[in-house]
Amino acid sequence: ALQKASDLEKAFATVALVYNNSADPKGKLSKAETKNLLQTQFGTESSGQENKPKYQEIISSLDEESENKIDFEDFMILLVSLSLMSDLLQEIRNVKTTK
Repeated sequence: ALQKASDLEKAFATVALVYNNSADPKGKLSKAETKNLLQTQFGTESSGQENKPKYQEIISSLDEESENKIDFEDFMILLVSLSLMSDLLQEIRNVKTTK
């Protein structure tokens, strides 16, 4: 189904697939599972961000002892937030301007 998909559609499908492979049958992750998934799948981009207050706030919110689970929407918000804090966007801009 993704053979004719755009790069953006493929990227989104990859994120959804990674999330769904880790989620429970109801499509949710515990906060600990979310933190682990972000650190293992997005660790390269979040590396070096540990001293930023917003990064610490996001990660510490996942350490809270709570029965609350993260759904896909919340996961995407966390992923976008971490992406915006990382150097990923600047690196992409640098690649685009050097072509």
